[in-house]
Amino acid sequence: MSEKMLKFVKIGQQSPPKRSADNRKNDFKEVYDEFISNKAKEQSSRCSQCGVPFCQVHCPLQNNIPDWLKLTAEGRLEDAYELSQSTNNMPEVCGRICPQDRLCEGNCVIEQSGHGTVTIGSVEKYITETAWEKGWVKPIKLKKEKNQSIGIIGAGPAGLACAEQLRKSGFKITIYDRYDRPGGLLIYGIPNFKLEKFVVERRTKLLKDSGIKFKHNFEVGRDATLEELKSKHDAILIATGVYKARDVDIEGKNLKNIFPAMDFLTASNRKGLGDKVKLFDDGTLNAENKNIVVIGGGDTAMDCVRTAVRQKAKSVKCLYRRDRENMPGSAREVSNAIEEGIDFLWLSNPNRFIGKDNVEAVEVTKMELGEADSSGRRKPVPIKNSEYKVDADIVIKALGFDPEDVPKLFGSEDLSVSKWGTIKIDLKTMQTNLPGVFAAGDIVRGASLVVWAIRDGRDAATEIEKYLNSQVIKKTEAA
Repeated sequence: MSEKMLKFVKIGQQSPPKRSADNRKNDFKEVYDEFISNKAKEQSSRCSQCGVPFCQVHCPLQNNIPDWLKLTAEGRLEDAYELSQSTNNMPEVCGRICPQDRLCEGNCVIEQSGHGTVTIGSVEKYITETAWEKGWVKPIKLKKEKNQSIGIIGAGPAGLACAEQLRKSGFKITIYDRYDRPGGLLIYGIPNFKLEKFVVERRTKLLKDSGIKFKHNFEVGRDATLEELKSKHDAILIATGVYKARDVDIEGKNLKNIFPAMDFLTASNRKGLGDKVKLFDDGTLNAENKNIVVIGGGDTAMDCVRTAVRQKAKSVKCLYRRDRENMPGSAREVSNAIEEGIDFLWLSNPNRFIGKDNVEAVEVTKMELGEADSSGRRKPVPIKNSEYKVDADIVIKALGFDPEDVPKLFGSEDLSVSKWGTIKIDLKTMQTNLPGVFAAGDIVRGASLVVWAIRDGRDAATEIEKYLNSQVIKKTEAA
C-alpha cells in the first residue's frame, strides 16, 4: 500500500471553502470554491483503500473512486482524469450536483467509522476542471465512421451520455430537442449556484466538435412523427425526461401567481443566460420584494427557495408536510438554504389558497407524524383546528414531476407505457415494444438523479450497439 494513502487518522476531513451566506445571496455564482492542488492531494490521501469500496458500490455509475483518489494523492492527475471519465460522461457535473451525502460519501467506510468522509465530489470536480484547463479533454476522433445512424430525442444527460458513447463506436448521431440549447434540466432547471452554465455549454460544444449533430426547437409530433424519425435512422432513443408538474388539488388552485417550479426556475435561468423573458421582466415570475411560498421538500424546492432569495424576495417560506429528518432532498442543500435565511415551516401542509384574482395567502394545516407508510417514512397526519395563514404574493409548486403523454405527443399511439405514464422497456435490452426504438432516463424510471440518467444513457448505448450489430449480421446472412 502506498504511503501516500490511509492518512485519515492523521488528517481531518476538509471541504473546499464555502462562500459566506451573506456574500453568496447576492449573486448566482457557485457556492463552493475549488480545491487547490495541495488540498486535493491531501484529502485524497485520506482514502482507506478498503477491500470492498462501498463508495463505488453506491455510485450508480460504479465509478472507480478509490483508484482515482490514489492517483490524485500521487499527483497523477491526467491518469486520474482518464480513469474518472472512463465511467462517467460528465464528471464535472456529477462532482457539483450529485447528492454525495446519500451516495458515495454517505457510504464511505471512514465516514462510518467516525473519521469523516473523503470529500469525493470535490476531488472529482477538481480533477475534471484541471483536465479542461490543461487541455486533456478532447473531441472524439474517428478513424472510420459507420453508415448506421441513431436519432436521440432529448438533449438531457441521458441523451447526451448515450450520444457520446455511440459516437465513440463510430455511429452517426443526431439529437433532437424541443429547447433552443442542449442540456435539458442541466441548463433550464438547475440554478447557476449549483451548476454554472458554462460547465454544460463546454461539454455540449465538445460533443458538437465530435461530430454529433443537434437539431434544436424540434418537437416530435409537430416537426416529425416518431415513425418519420424511425425512417431516417437505424435506431431511436427516447430520452425526454419528465416535465409535467404534479399539482395540488385544493381550493383556490386556479388563482393567479401560482406556478410550477420549472416555470420559475426556467425564467431565472434564461435571464442568467441573457435571454429576454417577458414574464420575468414584467415582474410575474420575479420574486423581488415579494412574499414567496414554496411547497415541497425535495431538491427542486431547495432550488426554488434559494433562487427566490437571490432575486431579493421580501420573505421566502418553504412548506413541508414532514420534518427535516424526513425530507427527500439532499441534506447539504437543506443546510445551505437554512444558512441563506429560508424560513422552513416543518410539519405544515397547504389547506387552501386564499385570494380574489391573485393568490394573497396560503392557509396551512399543522401536521404530526404517525405510522410509517409504504416508503418507510412516518405518514403526516393533520392536527385538528391547527390552521393558520401565510402571506403569499407568489406560490411555487415543487411537488415532483410526471411524464407527459409521450405516445400522443409523438403521434405514436402504439408505444407502450406503464400505468404511471413512463415508457415500458425490456429491462434487458432497453427496447420498447416498437422495434429499433429504445428509451432511457427519467422517461423510463420516473424523476430521478442526473447520475442515474447518465448511467441509463450509457447502458442504452451498449444495447443499441448490440441491436445494430445484430441487424448487420441479419442482412449479411440474408444476402
